[in-house]
Amino acid sequence: MDRTARKVRIGLVVSDKMEKTVVVRIDRRMPHPQYGKMVTRTRKLKAHDEENSAKVGDTVRIMETRPLSKDKRWRVVEIVERAR
Repeated sequence: MDRTARKVRIGLVVSDKMEKTVVVRIDRRMPHPQYGKMVTRTRKLKAHDEENSAKVGDTVRIMETRPLSKDKRWRVVEIVERAR
């Protein structure tokens, strides 16, 4: 697989309790299939954070990578915005 073809997502760090791992919440807004009203669909992904630099509330960019553990398939590329 070409490195440029990897999925990239932007999300909010909701947990940094683990060593070198953060939980990132990805929100996507989409119309409800039947009623058309905009609803928010949320997904939580575990991402590898080598320097333990991301903290709760930070907005981060994560990229798809090879499986690093049972349920960790993403890594933190950069911290887009620090929590205030």
